[in-house]
Amino acid sequence: MTLPRGLPSAPHSTAHPRLGQMTPDEALNRIGDPETIFIDIRSEAEHFFVGSPPNILNIPWQEIPDFNINPRFADEVLMAARDKSRHILLICRSGHRSIDAGNFLIGAGFERVSHVLEGFEGDKNAEHQRSSVNGWRFRGFPWVQC
Repeated sequence: MTLPRGLPSAPHSTAHPRLGQMTPDEALNRIGDPETIFIDIRSEAEHFFVGSPPNILNIPWQEIPDFNINPRFADEVLMAARDKSRHILLICRSGHRSIDAGNFLIGAGFERVSHVLEGFEGDKNAEHQRSSVNGWRFRGFPWVQC
């Protein structure tokens, strides 16, 4: 599978027809589910310093500082899942990068991939701030921060 050269400008990619979508409420019930690998695809800095749902993996889709696509992304997901048929659930900041990463995993042969609508921080409000309109944190769901 060839890595995308760059991410499309907003609006982001259309979701693959096989890419599942979960609300934050549905995703909350997947934490600790042995059938699901729940992955935060944001950068390590976002994962640790902004916060994340507890007890999920961090496998960055893009690498800082330039936010290039992680060339090992599919391999790292496969190593965590051990099987391309296992359910993969992705979360990002606002639910857009997880579409791109999910589409890529489906193209790489993963069979059951979903992403969390609204993401961890959700959409921006009128003042361009997140976590005040929707998303995981806005809903008051559990999260951890270093």
